[in-house]
Amino acid sequence: MRKHKRKKQGGFGGSENGCVTRESDCGRKHKLTVIHQALIRDPVDIETLRRAAATKGGLLTDELRRKVWPKLLNINVYDLPHKPGRDVRENHKDYNQVVMDVRRSMKRFPKGMPAAERAVLQEQLIDIILEVLKHNPQLHYYQGYHDVAVTLLLVVGERMTIALLDKLSNVHLRDFMDATMDSTKHILNYLMPILEQVDVELHDFMNRAEVGTIFALSWLITWYGHVLSDFKHTLRLYDFFLASHPLMPIYLAATIVLHREKEVKQTECDMAMVHHLLSQIPQNLPYELLIGQAQDLFEQYPPSLLAKRAALQSRKSLSISSFQAFHLSTLHQRPDSVLQRLTRAQDSTTSRHGLEASLPAAQGQLWRERNRMMKMAVWGLSATLGAAVFAVAQTAMDWGPDFILQLF
Repeated sequence: MRKHKRKKQGGFGGSENGCVTRESDCGRKHKLTVIHQALIRDPVDIETLRRAAATKGGLLTDELRRKVWPKLLNINVYDLPHKPGRDVRENHKDYNQVVMDVRRSMKRFPKGMPAAERAVLQEQLIDIILEVLKHNPQLHYYQGYHDVAVTLLLVVGERMTIALLDKLSNVHLRDFMDATMDSTKHILNYLMPILEQVDVELHDFMNRAEVGTIFALSWLITWYGHVLSDFKHTLRLYDFFLASHPLMPIYLAATIVLHREKEVKQTECDMAMVHHLLSQIPQNLPYELLIGQAQDLFEQYPPSLLAKRAALQSRKSLSISSFQAFHLSTLHQRPDSVLQRLTRAQDSTTSRHGLEASLPAAQGQLWRERNRMMKMAVWGLSATLGAAVFAVAQTAMDWGPDFILQLF
């Protein structure tokens, strides 16, 4: 097997100020700072957010995912779809299938979640899926689509899930939502050419076994959500895929097969035996290593190089053909005014705690005056939006800037 040396990527995960290679507190804090700075730049620094989502640790927390995922998909957080109405289920051709799939999705919810809470989320999930399909009559539901939807719902909530799922369905997942499986089969056809570029022996062994690529079907169409038991691993892959080309899941599939090279070659060269082995994803895979290798493979063997071998020209894939325009459209987003204002407040509050005591008297007075002005601004906000907002804002000031950022 040809070895791939992972390129060093600036900005995250490396040693800085004495930090060791593993993700230390220093590296984590640095990454958090970089992500927040990228969010408030004008325009938003999407490329930095993509790197953060793809590099070691991904987006770190669900709070950050709620801020960054919409940016990666160019979603206006101030213009979200309304919650589905009662009529969304009426006379919908996919209603029965969606209900059956969602009812069978119990393992996708956190262990220990109360049954009543899970039931509410399952009802929301049904409505979300039907709403997106109703809004996009050109799209066709497939079994496994609900696995993508539930992952989003557990992180960002109902209305944001509708917005994210709508965009994903028209870009990254588009080929899976054709009326036939032809486009999906073509996406799977990229797997063997990638393997051939890296490990000819493994490629030839799998060809002799006639195992095909169907073992990876559920990996792709659910973004691995259906086959992974640990939700944190699913979230890590969603960070990666949301920041990447629509074909990145097939490159990750290739790295998983390559990682299991010895197991595959030691298996009897029989279609059923090899399919059974590969269709069972080990739950202890080194995901960070595999993500890095998938990026390397994508750079060395891009889809354009493999298209002829995969019998798929880019113009025939709606996911690939639409991605470049989508990619460019994300680069000119303005920062969220609320986040920008709160981050400035965070800087001020942090400095007040650490520096006020050491300032000369005149400067200290100026600092306290600025703090008084900020409180007046909050009071003004409460007069405009009501006493409830004031109560939250006052609590936020008491608890500090980290609490403020968690509110949004």
